[in-house]
Amino acid sequence: MSTIPTQAARALARLAALAASLTVAAAALAQQAPAVPAAPAGEPRTLVDAASQPGYATQGNAERGQVQPGNNAPMWRQVGQGVEGVVNFPYREYGVLIQPTVQYPGVAATNAGEAWRQVRNRVILPYGGALLLIALLAVAIFYFTKGPLKLHAPETGRKIERFTPFERAAHWVNAAAFVLLAVSGLVMALGQYVLRPVIGATLFGWLTYALKNVHNFVGPLFAVSLVIVIATFVRDNLPRREDWAWLVRFGGLFGDREVPSHRFNAGEKIVFWAGVFVLGLTVVASGLVLDKLVPGLEYLRAQMQLAHMIHASAALLMVALFIGHIYMGTLGTEGAYQAMKTGYVDETWAREHHQLWYEDIQAGRIPAERSAPAQAVAPARAAT
Repeated sequence: MSTIPTQAARALARLAALAASLTVAAAALAQQAPAVPAAPAGEPRTLVDAASQPGYATQGNAERGQVQPGNNAPMWRQVGQGVEGVVNFPYREYGVLIQPTVQYPGVAATNAGEAWRQVRNRVILPYGGALLLIALLAVAIFYFTKGPLKLHAPETGRKIERFTPFERAAHWVNAAAFVLLAVSGLVMALGQYVLRPVIGATLFGWLTYALKNVHNFVGPLFAVSLVIVIATFVRDNLPRREDWAWLVRFGGLFGDREVPSHRFNAGEKIVFWAGVFVLGLTVVASGLVLDKLVPGLEYLRAQMQLAHMIHASAALLMVALFIGHIYMGTLGTEGAYQAMKTGYVDETWAREHHQLWYEDIQAGRIPAERSAPAQAVAPARAAT
C-alpha cells in the first residue's frame, strides 16, 4: 500500500520538471520574437493588430516567412484597394483584380463586381422570374375560363392569303431562334434554383455549358432574322385611327365580337413595336456587346456589367410579352396557327378577326393572293 503514494509523488515531480522546461523555452522564444506594441488599455488584442502596425507590409519576407509561413495578407490588402498590376491585355483595367467600391440603389456599397452580382441575384432574377410566372398564370386563367376564340359562322371554303412564303420563313426562323435563346437564357439564369436540385450539379453543369454555346451562336441568327422581320412587317404595323377604338374596348376580348381591325390589330401592333422593335433591338444590341462583336468598343468591366443588366432585363420582359403572343397564335385563337403554317385563312376567319382588312380585300384595295399559290386554293370572291 505504501507504493501508491510513492508513485504519485514521483509523477508530480516529473510534471513539475516538465513545467519548468516549458517556462524556460517560452522565455527563449519571447526573446527571439519581434516586439509588438501593446494594445491600448481596455481593447482586446487581436490577430489583426500585428498586421496593422507601420512597416508590416515592408517587413522582411524571410522574417515573416518564419513567423507566419504563407502569409500574403499585405499583397491581398493592396489588391482589395484596387492596386493595378502589369498585364499584356489591351486594357490596363485588366490588371486590376478587384473593382473599386460603388453604390447602386438598393444595394450596400461594395466593389462593382459584387454590386453587379447583387443586382442580378436580388433584383433582376427574382422580379423577372415572378413576371414570367404572372404571365403564365394569366394565360392559364384566360384559357380555362374563356377558352379559345372560335368562329361564330361556318367556314366558306374560300381562302385568303394572309402570309406569303417569305413572310412565314422570316417569322419561323426568328421564332425558332427566339425559343432557343429564351430556353437557354432561362436555364442559365434560373436553372440553378429550379433544375439543379432535380437533376444534380454534374448534369446541370454540362447542360448549362452546352446551352451557353447555343445561346452565343444562335444570337447572331436572331439578330439578322429580327431585322428582316421588322422590315417585312413594319408597314402593316403602323398606327392607324381605328386602333384607338380597338384599345378602348380591349379588342372585344370580354365580349362576343371582336373590334374591327386591319391586317394586324392594335394588340398585335403593341407586340410588334414594344416586343419586336424596342425590346428585340435592345436585346440584340446588348447581346452583341456581351459577345464582343461590336467593332471599336472597349470591353471594360463596367460596360459589360451594364450590358448584361440591360440584356437580362429586356430579355425577361420580352419573354413575358411573347408568352401572350404565342398563346394567341396557337391555343388562344382558332385558325391562327394554320395561318402561319400554311399562309391561308378562311374567308370567315378574316371577316370575324380582321374585318377592315377583309373589306379592303373585297373592295380590291388589297389582293387576296399576293404570291403564287403552292396548291390549288379557291380564292376569296367579292360578296354578291
